Amino acid sequence: MEKKMYINDEWVSTVEYAELKSPYTQEVIARIPQATKEDVVAAVNAAEGAQQAMVSLTALERANILYSIAEAFAEKRMEAAEIISQESSKPLKYALGEIDRTIETYRFAGDEAKRLVGEMIPMDAAKTGQNRFAYTLEQPLGIIAAITPFNFPQNLVAHKVGPAIAAGNTIVLKPASQTPLSTLFLAEIIEQTTLPKGAFNVVLGSGGVVGDTLVENEKVKMITFTGSPAVGIQIRAKAGLKRVALELGSNSGLIVDRDVNISYVVNKCVTGAFSNQGQVCISLQRIYVVEDVFDAFVEEMVEKTENLNVGSPLEETTDISAMIHEKEQQRALHWIEEAIAEGASLLYGGTVKDGVLLPTILANVNQRSKVSCEEVFAPIVSINKISSVEEGIIAINDSDYGLQAGIFTKDIGTAFAASKQLEVGGVVINDIPTYRVDQMPYGGVKQSGTGKEGVKYAIHEMTETKLVIWNQEGGL
Repeated sequence: MEKKMYINDEWVSTVEYAELKSPYTQEVIARIPQATKEDVVAAVNAAEGAQQAMVSLTALERANILYSIAEAFAEKRMEAAEIISQESSKPLKYALGEIDRTIETYRFAGDEAKRLVGEMIPMDAAKTGQNRFAYTLEQPLGIIAAITPFNFPQNLVAHKVGPAIAAGNTIVLKPASQTPLSTLFLAEIIEQTTLPKGAFNVVLGSGGVVGDTLVENEKVKMITFTGSPAVGIQIRAKAGLKRVALELGSNSGLIVDRDVNISYVVNKCVTGAFSNQGQVCISLQRIYVVEDVFDAFVEEMVEKTENLNVGSPLEETTDISAMIHEKEQQRALHWIEEAIAEGASLLYGGTVKDGVLLPTILANVNQRSKVSCEEVFAPIVSINKISSVEEGIIAINDSDYGLQAGIFTKDIGTAFAASKQLEVGGVVINDIPTYRVDQMPYGGVKQSGTGKEGVKYAIHEMTETKLVIWNQEGGL
């Protein structure tokens, strides 16, 4: 099945194509066009040509376009989820959950399109501000280049496309090479809306061609990127004065205090560590358990993990399936072996069964082992014993990353202290750090990135605040 790109409301072929294979079956599922620099420039020019039409849309018109996208996903929920499962091996139940969140994200974007306002400035609060009347306007930046990852090929795209449309911007979208089908499905949906011609474009291909051309194009006003820190740092270095929002890596940590409901916490942890094969930016990677409950926690964690179903992503009962690439699976296996050599204990998993890396639990992991200090992005979780919550906070903060962290505790003072002391963008009390809803501010510190997602907050990143001052003196 040969696919086409979507540029200026037209389906465009190109000279070169690449085979897209299912990560689970390794069967070829499509042939994907590989954009040239000229294709990318054509998409940018189309977006530039549509900018005035976007600016001319009313808030209600932008909102209704976004609501219609949400409605189309609701009508085609299963089809959209099956595409995700087929091209990324995300188990179907998690793919369906992603589509449900995608629907919410576009609806939130529609709501925010009608709430995009500036603020009044109390000019007379200053000595020389009397008889002045001032306010701010939030105006669209222009062309937004969105570069998105494979792990949430609809919802993380929605977190860029939805706010961009809500703010009145145009978009050139480059999805991950492994998940282009989901983005083309979105293009088919948008094609049926009243979005101005050329306002949404999809270019497919390598980061070296597509990504670099977008970053270096002077007409592009903002790069919004979700992916690895290494690529994010390169984008920031090349972007010049463009606005840049980066959602990068993490190795999210969780503290488990004494006197908590172990069964409840373990159920949460199994989901947080192993959903989508651990290929989630805020996947639970490090668990620090107070020694009083460590043995009970580990025993139940292993038991619950043993009961997970491994198999085809298209089966609704599957919990764990193939990682996105064989090379990523081999990397994960190497990191497990390295951690064991550095003193960690393998409690479960650590092997491949029918092409799937089994969910893996390690204990007593060295803080400098890659499975602890780097982003593992695989179904691997480390559990370490701590003598106090304070020790856990120090361990979580001893990281180059800082996206989200969590703590389970019954002590309100402990919870408040952790919320202030953890060096992360978000602290989740009595839940796993993998928790996210799509209207909340989302972004990290350190090498986890810059800027915030969450529809309202992304819109702020995608607009320019203009100040307007009226001088009421002199009979004007």
